[in-house]
Amino acid sequence: MKIVTYNVNGIKARLPRLLEYLAEEQPDVVCLQELKSSDGTFPEADIRAAGYGAVWHGQKGFNGVAVLARGVDPVERQRGLAGEPEDEHSRYLECAIFGLVVASIYLPNGNPLPGPKFDYKLRWIGRLQERARALLAEELPVVLAGDYNVIPNDDDTFSVKAVASDALMQPESRHGYRALLAQGWTDALRTRNPKGGVWTFWDYQAGAWQRDAGFRIDHLLLSPAVADRLADAGVDKAYRGREKASDHAPTWVRLR
Repeated sequence: MKIVTYNVNGIKARLPRLLEYLAEEQPDVVCLQELKSSDGTFPEADIRAAGYGAVWHGQKGFNGVAVLARGVDPVERQRGLAGEPEDEHSRYLECAIFGLVVASIYLPNGNPLPGPKFDYKLRWIGRLQERARALLAEELPVVLAGDYNVIPNDDDTFSVKAVASDALMQPESRHGYRALLAQGWTDALRTRNPKGGVWTFWDYQAGAWQRDAGFRIDHLLLSPAVADRLADAGVDKAYRGREKASDHAPTWVRLR
């Protein structure tokens, strides 16, 4: 079973690339982020024509998450995180599918810092930790997949110096991510690439793709019941190089 996280950076703008990916790779589950689409404008018909059922949590112009499943409709379990009732950002969607619980996560970027956006990022990580802890207590097979907007380690970026002042690299951001792992989650891509050097994102600016100046911010965290089934994890890097591609590459885990 192949489970993918893919920040599409605008589903309407990248729909040809997404449909190509579904046709060529035929993943079983795809968690999408940054739809930049309202619920009413999500391209459901195109997704279904490609052979996938879908649940989505949209927001006009920015944010937005979805879960796609090959041949079936995911069953929604929860949208949004508890803790801030006034938070209307579409950043978390949790579904049951193929005997698993899969969540699509789009963690706040947090820039510029210091400031309210960084404070919101840290609060959101805390709320995710609470939800993750509750899922572990249920002893379910869970995959938390998404764009976490956190570079966990120095070897997860092409240049520590270049991103030193970015919210993605701050000690508080890293601490929040590591506190998640400490609950008992397995970072699938890190497990398969313990020395780092694997990127999932390349900025559109300054020839980052051409220079391979990327970093790793898309992660798939596995609960203990799923970690035992880990067969492989990787990045479908070539899709980043296609015409009008997202600045993220599809990142995946394969389970036995």
